[in-house]
Amino acid sequence: MRAQAFRSARSLISAVSKQCPRSYSGSRAAAAAASVSSRGRLHSLYSIGASESQNAHNGWGVTGALATLPVAGLMLQEQEAYAAELERTFIAIKPDGVQRGLISEIISRFERKGYKLVAIKILIPSKDFAEKHYHDLKERPFFNGLCDFLSSAPVVAMVWEGEGVIKYGRKLIGATDPQKSEPGTIRGDLAVVVGRNIIHGSDGPETAKDEINLWFKPEELVTYTSNAEKWVYGIN
Repeated sequence: MRAQAFRSARSLISAVSKQCPRSYSGSRAAAAAASVSSRGRLHSLYSIGASESQNAHNGWGVTGALATLPVAGLMLQEQEAYAAELERTFIAIKPDGVQRGLISEIISRFERKGYKLVAIKILIPSKDFAEKHYHDLKERPFFNGLCDFLSSAPVVAMVWEGEGVIKYGRKLIGATDPQKSEPGTIRGDLAVVVGRNIIHGSDGPETAKDEINLWFKPEELVTYTSNAEKWVYGIN
């Protein structure tokens, strides 16, 4: 997995930097790891690390092209490269979940798992918008009622980011029928009937992409590094 390779690169650079003089910046090392691993050239990174380690034994500082890399730019590239390895999924708290005051409860479950919120807003979807969201159910007899319900009151729309967030997000949510959902899931703990199952989550990568694009503009999605990530993924 590319994300695993990324973390391996970070660990390698971290180990090398500890062997090198103080002038070998930790942030520069991490940025170099991101830059190289994002291109799939982990062997090149190892070569850089090895040569720098040898330079340390010879009493030298950081030399060559690495010493002239713009740290700020590379740190940004590091964030973007790692973010590209993480999945994003669309999660919506439906009108019943909002009206029952379950917003903080639902958000906290994703946060406690270790996933990162990168977009959120509250809105009342129009009927036309609801029909676009449920377009794949257009031939079902309950389609019209489903769209009426989604557009009846405020909805909290969110995008969550993390490794495996699409598949595991569905596990956190539980089965469509709350009575078939396991205890500990959102629907298993907080809902009773299918027609009021309080939350929606993308069921696959393509669906997640389409739903995020439907509900959010690109500029509404935030890319950032959370201080908790090193504790969640071990990328310190």
